[in-house]
Amino acid sequence: MSLRAFHIVFVTVTTLLFLFLAVWAFGFSGETSVTMTGLGVIGALGSVGMPVYGVYFYRKARNILL
Repeated sequence: MSLRAFHIVFVTVTTLLFLFLAVWAFGFSGETSVTMTGLGVIGALGSVGMPVYGVYFYRKARNILL
């Protein structure tokens, strides 16, 4: 597996983990505290930000010859 492919897989897995964190913090956690809200916001921002970074990396890595 090339470094480029590993990076794309890593970004995908990280995005799914951020999404799980947001769903867990907002939906399944019985606790409503500042910590849970903070974790939910971090998860939501990460689940939006990581695909944006993934597209940026993919466009940049397309031009690299291995």
